[in-house]
Amino acid sequence: MKLTRRRGAALGAICALALLVSACSNETSSDGGGASSGPRTEPSLSFVGPGGETPTAADQLSLTPEEQQKVKDGNYSAAFVWHEGSALTKAVESGVRKEFDQLGIKVLASTSAEFDAARQANNVQTVLALKPDLIVTIAVDPTAAAAAFKPAVDAGVKLVVMTTPPKDYKAGEQIVGIVTADLTAFGKANAEMLGKALGGKGKVGYIYHDADFWFTNQRDKAFKDWLGYLYPDIKIVEETGFSDPARTEDIATAMLTRHSDLNGVYVAWATAAEGVLAATRQQGRTDVKIVTNDLEANLAADMVKGGNIAGVVANGSTRLGQNLGIVAAYGLIGKKAPELVVGSPMAATKENIAEAWRDDYGQEPPAEVRGN
Repeated sequence: MKLTRRRGAALGAICALALLVSACSNETSSDGGGASSGPRTEPSLSFVGPGGETPTAADQLSLTPEEQQKVKDGNYSAAFVWHEGSALTKAVESGVRKEFDQLGIKVLASTSAEFDAARQANNVQTVLALKPDLIVTIAVDPTAAAAAFKPAVDAGVKLVVMTTPPKDYKAGEQIVGIVTADLTAFGKANAEMLGKALGGKGKVGYIYHDADFWFTNQRDKAFKDWLGYLYPDIKIVEETGFSDPARTEDIATAMLTRHSDLNGVYVAWATAAEGVLAATRQQGRTDVKIVTNDLEANLAADMVKGGNIAGVVANGSTRLGQNLGIVAAYGLIGKKAPELVVGSPMAATKENIAEAWRDDYGQEPPAEVRGN
C-alpha cells in the first residue's frame, strides 16, 4: 500500500495498496561511483508486521454459513476512516462494501483525512457520533492515531486496519487485525520485471523510501535483495532516498545526468514514479526502463505504449478490501482473527494489463490503459 503519498503529507500510511504512505523529511543520496547489489544467497520471502505480527495468507480466511448468518442477524454498522481518497482507496472500499453487502453490514460514513493526522482525529469523532459497531481505517500517523482512536477503543468499537495501525495497538486487543499485501512478493516481482526488461544485465538506479516505515521499507529491501540474487549482472550504481515524492523528478534528473549509461530505475511507489518518468522524458531517455508499485492509469498507459514503464506491481485492491470485510466479520462475532492477513499482489505488464486492472479495481481498464 497506492500504500500514497502527497507533497507535504505526514508520514504514516500506504499507498498503495497503495499504499500508502508518506512524507516529510529530507532526501538523502549516495553515489560513491561503485556498484552495489543484493545477496548471492536466496533471500527470504518472509516478513513481519509493524508490531512483529506473523503473516497469514488471505486464503486461510473463512466464515461458515452459520457465522455469516450470525453477522446478518446482528444488524451491524460500519464506517470508513481513511488516510486519503485515492483511486486505490476507493477500490479497496468497493471490495469491503461488496463483502459488507453480503453480510448485511450497513455503511454509515466514509471519510478521508487527506494525509492530515489532525483531520483524521476529527473524522474519528464525526463517525463515532453515528455509533458504528466497527471502523475500517489506516493510520495517517501511527503515534497521533493512537490517541485519536482511543475513544473508539474505549467505546468498544471494533477497529479493522489496512496496513498501518495506531502505534502499539495489538491484534486481538485494540484492533481485530491488520490486512495488507505480501510485501516481499512485491520486491521479487519488481526485480523479475526489471531483469526481464534489461535482458539480465545493465546498470540501474534505486530510489527508495527514506523513512522508518515498515511497509515500504520491506518492499524496497526485497527488490534490492532479489535483484542481486536473480540478476548478478545487473548492478545498482546509485541509491537515493526520498521522503517527499514531489522531489523524485529532481532526484531522477540528477541520477540520469551522473549516469549516462543507466538502463533502469526502481522507485518505491507510483506517485514517486511519476517524477522519474517525467525526468526520463525530459532527457529523451527512452532506453531507461522503470518498475514500481501500485497500479495507476498514467503509468499503465505509458507501459502499454511501450514507453519507459516496464512493469508495475498491483495491490489486488478489491481483494484486499474483501479480506478487510471478512476480518471485520470475525471481530463482530468474536471469532479470533489472524493478526496480519496478506494477499498476493500481481505483476502488471503490457501483456496482462487488462487482467491486472480488473484484479486491482474490479472493473475494465480505461481507454488509455487499453491502448485505444
